[in-house]
Amino acid sequence: MLFYDHTTLQTDITDLAQQSASFAPEVIIAIARGGLIPAALLAYALDVRRIECVSVEGYDDTLMRDTLTLRDPTDLHDITRILIIDDIVDSGRTLQKIVAHFALRYPQATIKTAALFYKPTALMLPDFTCNEATEWIDFFWEGRSL
Repeated sequence: MLFYDHTTLQTDITDLAQQSASFAPEVIIAIARGGLIPAALLAYALDVRRIECVSVEGYDDTLMRDTLTLRDPTDLHDITRILIIDDIVDSGRTLQKIVAHFALRYPQATIKTAALFYKPTALMLPDFTCNEATEWIDFFWEGRSL
């Protein structure tokens, strides 16, 4: 198990900010819950003031559900550049569903994605990322290691 600490998060946020700076997102969409903290820090790093949040339920504890439930309270009809962020892209199902949802709902927008970690076997890989996930990750914000 890999313990993911504050210092590593700061380094990775700086890296994601450098990778995504030329995209210049107008809004950052956090995938709750894992993407909330990275989204806030990335928004500060990129000086993006608009942060939205979507919720996708695909797991019951550690068991993957057959279907994903998406909750999206956003209104982004005035936006042309959307950056969606999560902590990890594991199977890629969540990211794939959210990108498809936003592409359909906001066809005027260019959508890019970011994640701190990814698995190369995911159905969809993030546009901006830092680390390949090779073991279970214990993110400090999940409360087990506070």
